[in-house]
This record gives sequence, C-alpha cells and structure tokens, in this order.
Amino acid sequence: MNLTTITYEKKDRQALVTFNRPEIHNAFNGIVLTEMAEVFEDINSDDDIRVVLLTGAGKSFCAGADLNWMRGVIKQTFDENLAESNALADLFYSIYTCKRPVIGRVNGAAIGGGTGFVAVCDIAIAARSAVFSFSEVKIGVVPACIGPYVIRKIGEGKTRELFITGERMNGDRAYEVGLVNRVVNDDQLNDEVDKLVKWILSSGPEAVAMAKKLISEVPAMSPEQFKPYTADMIARLRVSDEGQEGMDAFLNKRKPKWAQ
Repeated sequence: MNLTTITYEKKDRQALVTFNRPEIHNAFNGIVLTEMAEVFEDINSDDDIRVVLLTGAGKSFCAGADLNWMRGVIKQTFDENLAESNALADLFYSIYTCKRPVIGRVNGAAIGGGTGFVAVCDIAIAARSAVFSFSEVKIGVVPACIGPYVIRKIGEGKTRELFITGERMNGDRAYEVGLVNRVVNDDQLNDEVDKLVKWILSSGPEAVAMAKKLISEVPAMSPEQFKPYTADMIARLRVSDEGQEGMDAFLNKRKPKWAQ
C-alpha cells in the first residue's frame, strides 16, 4: 500500500492510522479520503487487528478540508461535487461501522470535517488543549456528511446549537457536550489511550464487534424486532467458541486465551 498523506502501522494487535500532513495541520483532500478508505478496508479484512487508533501527526488532529482542495471544489460541477461528497460519506460510514473499535486520540485541532472524524470514533480521548468546531456555516455550507454521526453521539439539541453557531470549543467543552469521552492534560494523553487499549484487548474480539453491531442497529428497531434479535445474539455468542472460552475462563478463575 503506497500511502502519501497518512501513515498506517500494525503492531501488538493494534492499527495506528495517522493523518500525516502536519505542515497544513493534517487538512484532508481527495487523496487523503482515498487512502483512508483503503486503510479501513484492509483493517476490516485483518483478523489480527483488535483495536484501531486514529490520530494526527504534529500539533493537530485534522483541521478539516485542505484550502487548495477547496479552491478546486469551487470550480466543480454539481455531479463532480456529488461524487466527492459521496466518497466522504462512504468513508465516514466505513470508519463508523468498522468491526474493530476505533479510538480517536485527539492531540490537537479538529475543525469542520476533522470534527467528523472524531464523531465516527467509538471512543475519543482529547488533549485539554485541543480545539473543535463545526465551522462549516462560517463559509456558507453545512456539516452534512458528518451530521448523522454527530446527532447520534451528542443528541439533536446540542447538535442544533453547535451546527448553527459554529462555536469554537476547547477540550473541556467538547467533553461537556459529549463529543469526546474523556479529556486529559496534554502530557497524559498517551497514557490514557494506552490504558483504554489494554481494557479493549482484555475483552473478547467477537463480543466487542457484536457490541458495536448491537448499539448501531437496536435503536432503529421496534420491540417486536429487537426482542428476538437480541435473544438470538446472546444465544449465539454463548455457544460460540469465544463465548465458551470466556465463560470457562471466568468460572475457572483464569485469563481467556485472547487476553494472554
């Protein structure tokens, strides 16, 4: 895989995906979107990966769309804009539905679409100095492709406020509204992420994947749908190899194989 705008490393059952354009605060363009899509396709096909870390090189996480890219967007036709917007929407969905948990290590500014990459992470931990903004309204557009994920994460009321105002938030404010799960001092970010990774690696990988599926699918179901769906899910996991191993390990006071 020949990557020029992001880096992708696999180590210790982890995948580290890094926006790697620090000279422009990791702003994204069409190449970034294509490369990120390729990386997450690979992650979903690699059963050795148990957890994904998404972060940015240098002082920023992702400062939204690249200005030079936007200059080209201004000249595009509707159909050309639609194609690129669909690519962005597909990428956000790919990250959101990744079968492995995605942790956002928010080391700095996450602006516009960059905030969207925070929203599609399962868990986001931010440095206290990080800044956030759904700034699209300031240039006459809206955070459309990221909208569904932000609404799910922080609720309609907070989304209305932040999308309409484009408010600039610090890490504490992002935690207050629910955009990030934890905020820590900058020098504690790596340690906090490492702790979270250890917790995830101690859990059954198939159980984690099914937990993600459960959370994504059940809210849209009626009681007539979710009762048999959830009953079937737990029954299948109990008789699965992973479920049998986990329950046996618990009853015999030993670590399950996946945590050794």
